[in-house]
Amino acid sequence: MFDRERLIWILDVLLSRGLIHEGQKKDVLNRGDDQARHIMLDKRAELRRLLGKRRVTYKVSEIEVVASFRFRSQTTDAEEGLVTERVITRLIAIELGLRFVEIDPLQLDFKLVTESFGGPFSERHLVIAIEETPEQLTVAMSDPWNREVLEQITLFKQKRIRPVMTLKSTLIQVIAEFHGFRRSMREAERDFGSNLPDLGNLEQLTQLRGVHEMDGAEQPVVQAVWYILNYAFDHRASDIHIEPKREEATVRLRIDGVFHTIHRLPKLVFPAIISRIKTLSRMDIAERRRPQDGRFKTSFRDQEIELRVSTVPTAFGEKMVIRVFDPGVLLQDLGALGFFRRELLLYERFINASTGLILVTGPTGSGKTTTLYSTLQHIASPRLNICTIEDPIEMVHEAFNQMPIHRAIGFDYAAAIRHVLRQDPDVIMIGEVRDPETAQSAVQAALTGHLVITTLHTNDAPSAVTRMIDLGVQPYLLSSVLLGVIAQRLVRKICPHCATDDWISEEQALALGINGADGKRLKVKVGKGCVRCRGTGYKGRTGLMEVMPMTPRLGKLVATGAPSQEVKREALNDGMLTLRDYGIKKLGRGETTVEEIMAATDDFAVY
Repeated sequence: MFDRERLIWILDVLLSRGLIHEGQKKDVLNRGDDQARHIMLDKRAELRRLLGKRRVTYKVSEIEVVASFRFRSQTTDAEEGLVTERVITRLIAIELGLRFVEIDPLQLDFKLVTESFGGPFSERHLVIAIEETPEQLTVAMSDPWNREVLEQITLFKQKRIRPVMTLKSTLIQVIAEFHGFRRSMREAERDFGSNLPDLGNLEQLTQLRGVHEMDGAEQPVVQAVWYILNYAFDHRASDIHIEPKREEATVRLRIDGVFHTIHRLPKLVFPAIISRIKTLSRMDIAERRRPQDGRFKTSFRDQEIELRVSTVPTAFGEKMVIRVFDPGVLLQDLGALGFFRRELLLYERFINASTGLILVTGPTGSGKTTTLYSTLQHIASPRLNICTIEDPIEMVHEAFNQMPIHRAIGFDYAAAIRHVLRQDPDVIMIGEVRDPETAQSAVQAALTGHLVITTLHTNDAPSAVTRMIDLGVQPYLLSSVLLGVIAQRLVRKICPHCATDDWISEEQALALGINGADGKRLKVKVGKGCVRCRGTGYKGRTGLMEVMPMTPRLGKLVATGAPSQEVKREALNDGMLTLRDYGIKKLGRGETTVEEIMAATDDFAVY
């Protein structure tokens, strides 16, 4: 099942590094065969799922056997105190004089991986090409002792082969996803390509009328869609963009606010992919001239995920955007949103009130939806009737009574609020205040004994007050119902796995508005870039929260219709942190970088 002599050699390497002791070595040698059998059964089941095959073979490696014992170690070589597959593989690479690489699938060249070696060859030998020059091909493998496969590759490629070591688990995933997607594309192109029109330019879009619509439910297309969606879920993408070009279509993921191109689709297969997703979303697959909206739900790792789909016609065909509503991202604990303790306590005071109005402001993509849903989940209780009015419903949640807007039949926000008030609500969440009628209806709902939470598009918290007044709300009414305003932005967090110390420069301090001497001494963190953050130095996002409670003095100002600058000055006197100041505080705590703060708050003057 595995090479016992090689297993002993690996154990001796770990022993010499102080990662294990003699007793643990004996334990592995005594129980290794049993562990290998368990690993083989688990991996076969995983491979059947990944490869879509009934019969699969799997050879358990010596590294997997040792890693399965999950030995603890206090040495610097250990990973969070454990002797993991990564730790063992890295040390073996060092002992063999090989480079160890951690593969990020988003950084791989899809064509190089899938065309250098055939799928069966890569699956059998667990090897992929990751870099190529005219003289050399770099191949990643998990079994550096397999000299035979290196000789075959050298003979086939007729160039120098440079082997590097990587994780076996990563190789299995990359090979399954990349070659599986390539197979699906080839089969779809073969089965459907001859039935499709050429969508090469704008003039030919007029020929789409009456063209026979292919069946988008055929197996290769179904598999291709499955690969795209699972790839997005696995990398926690917030959006999937499928964009037609002149000769092909691209699939891009937005991860932590940044785009990554992951696939290029043949132009003849692209319409079948679009049709399949439209079918899932209950959209009209024959209608390509008008924008459409739809949604569907799927599961990933035993968790349901909502997907909202939008299509628009473009010069080269239909462009599709799929918004991913992952409950793990959308429904978070309030403490995980980015609040500091003071601001969190203030916000909890707002949402625990029985009546009043709470405004959440910020541009599109600033995390308002996450804040709203996380807030509702936080206060949800059998004792409360929580009603939401949304356009559209972002994510279905059984704890809330969610109502979608239908403007075509006259059911807009204002009408919905009137009807919801007859439903005996305790809490009303309004997706967005866009017009005077909705603004006034929201205030009236708060005045009649309900807690109302809604959003606005303003740059900061004080501006929300003047915006509501501009929408026709009487200042004295607003001051009597407004509990507080929260303005927010999202910034990327520094990757904890590659964070290192740095110092803010004088120029950066000046740009941020930090007083010279203080700025020079400010110690910060930066991310060097690693495989876990895809070389960006960032992993995940956090919020900048400008929380403005409605104090008695502030209420008097609002009641008089004071301009936003006066409101801001009073809020600052009361201790409010501006978005810029909030970011500087996060900078000092090593959570984010100067560049992220500047980008998120570049529409503000220095306060």
